[in-house]
Amino acid sequence: MKIFSWILSALLCITSSIVGQTREPLTLKLGKEFIAEQLGMAGQQILFLANVTPADKFPRTFEHDAQKFSGSSWWCSGFYPGTLLYLYEGTGNKKLLTLGLQKLEPLAKEKNNKGTHDLGFMLYCSFGNALRLTGDSSRYKDVLISGASSLASRFSPITKTIRSWDHKPWHYPVIIDNMMNLEFLTQLSKVTGDRKLYDVAVMHANTTLKNHFRKDYSSYHVIDYDGETGKVLAKKTHQGAFDESAWSRGQGWGLYGYTMMFRETGEKKYLRQAQSIAHYIFTHANLPNDLVPYWDFDKDKISATDKMYGRKDLRDVSAAALYSAALLELSQYVDRNEGEKYLRWAETLLTNLSKGPYRAQLGTNGGYILQHSVGALPLNSEVDVPLTYADYYYVEALVRYQRLLEGKSVVSQLVK
Repeated sequence: MKIFSWILSALLCITSSIVGQTREPLTLKLGKEFIAEQLGMAGQQILFLANVTPADKFPRTFEHDAQKFSGSSWWCSGFYPGTLLYLYEGTGNKKLLTLGLQKLEPLAKEKNNKGTHDLGFMLYCSFGNALRLTGDSSRYKDVLISGASSLASRFSPITKTIRSWDHKPWHYPVIIDNMMNLEFLTQLSKVTGDRKLYDVAVMHANTTLKNHFRKDYSSYHVIDYDGETGKVLAKKTHQGAFDESAWSRGQGWGLYGYTMMFRETGEKKYLRQAQSIAHYIFTHANLPNDLVPYWDFDKDKISATDKMYGRKDLRDVSAAALYSAALLELSQYVDRNEGEKYLRWAETLLTNLSKGPYRAQLGTNGGYILQHSVGALPLNSEVDVPLTYADYYYVEALVRYQRLLEGKSVVSQLVK
């Protein structure tokens, strides 16, 4: 393990030199006052949500004027404490830190949950930020180590992927969302010196690169594998308009995931993939001028007889927030011209998300910061509502931009 830690440290130095290529800083067009104002408003807004959230529950959405909470095993449980911790980082408000850390207590037991692929969302967004901001290894490190081991237990050496769902009718399903949980493994590999965690993340990313994307770099939502042979059985959707459509948030999971994997490995194929996904998204004919996407890029192909037709033009703010956070990081790893382009797109998104109709007025929207997200339109689930992960990635993007304004690295990691 010591040998692996030494080798990994050397690789990280090489990776750092790759992703930190010397060049003139990019031109930042949003000012410190603007970012501070948005973080301050978000910090005030989330206190309304905190006041109505039960001690053992986690915010999920606000729908039909009613709060919807979940237990700790719901895939979104880590986003609310993570948002509180990011807002503490961005504002210095210690009340937000206290609230965020309190929410970790009922969440800690999920470290032993081997029945979900979403432990990165659940534990890294929450306990990861807590450890990073407080440095309290005695309270948070063991939860992260156990959680990473639980996530890795879902990996199959046959499919070379982490299994997503265990329920039928799927055989061995893998969703594009899974790319987001790989940072948990790569970071904890550095913390523990466990090479297996890193290898699992890389193999999953490589298999997803091979099977999840079309020639235009749009992504399928679900790939169903044969667990016995590793053969691809079907390419499907679960939350998109139809199997061959480009579900907007799914494109964001890929954009963010491969940008992150380039940072974690230095593998140029991941950077090229992220750039290609960004090109697909931001040159698409159906992307609105404000860059906040419709819930599916192929919404125009929905039949007039389909039950979704009357709502096909809904926006998905959660996808837009995700894009903004990913673009800010991607802008740091490419040449200046590309970087400026990605940065402008991110700035446009942050500007538009920070005003109506997307940002809610203080004291409204159940205490959620953003409104008009779409969870799963085909399932009529969480349609045109606020979503906890939309708030998380919006606030993450604001904090990332704040770091750039302060001359810091866009991403603050557990282990650099």
